[in-house]
Amino acid sequence: MKLVGYVNGQGESAIGSLGDADTIVPLATMREFYQDGFRIAERAAPAGEPIKRSGLTLLPVVPETARVFCVAINYLGHAAEAEEVGIARPVVPMIFGRWASTLVVDGASIPVPPREEGLDWEVELAAVIGRPTYDVDEATAMESILGYAVFNDISARQVQLETPQFTLGKNADRSGPIGPLVIDPTLDPHDLNLRTRVNGETVQQGNTRDMVFKLPQVISHISRSVTLLPGDVIATGTPEGIGASMKPPRLMGPGDVVEVEVEKLGVVRNTITKPGSH
Repeated sequence: MKLVGYVNGQGESAIGSLGDADTIVPLATMREFYQDGFRIAERAAPAGEPIKRSGLTLLPVVPETARVFCVAINYLGHAAEAEEVGIARPVVPMIFGRWASTLVVDGASIPVPPREEGLDWEVELAAVIGRPTYDVDEATAMESILGYAVFNDISARQVQLETPQFTLGKNADRSGPIGPLVIDPTLDPHDLNLRTRVNGETVQQGNTRDMVFKLPQVISHISRSVTLLPGDVIATGTPEGIGASMKPPRLMGPGDVVEVEVEKLGVVRNTITKPGSH
């Protein structure tokens, strides 16, 4: 089942399942869904008649209160790229945060910040948390995951690399495209192909089996300090092939179209625009 967020007829944030190419089946408001997403997803009972997707305002499929926990340098190949700019391979999961306000949907435009030469791509698997999780062990950590989504951790490299702190470079306006929430209990998140295309050219590819820290380790590590809440997102890192590590470096500018794809989850496609555009 693939779920999307949208604004319903009452002006509320809502969750629905994708029907055919142009319909959404209402399931619940965003608030109701993340109070008991496991139960709602299991019964998948429509909360109304299917509605046309075209004409709706689509939203990221997580609440505005979501925290986005990103795992830095979590693939061996990407660790080698990071070492070239002086960032050592982490010995425990290296976590930085994104604000939910940076999240956008498939098809949204993404502006280049005014003082950046361009933007970089990072295809990632994202896991969405479905229940409150605190101090969980690795053996049971996966029980907290509600579903998975495609994520593009678009990065403003100039400001990111000015200091050891990633916050500004990872929180540019509208820089976090995230795809539908896929709920599939049979999905193995540690054996999925990932790919990035810019203007149709494949520029990055890898497989989630090459993660340094797998999801059970990451969830357990975060939950020792922070209670993970329903709707929180864990972005699991990107494989090698970022634009900043190409020789010469390559960044995306206005007019470029970036597509990130995770096997079995889908594709998220966005257009880069000039500074200040929305």
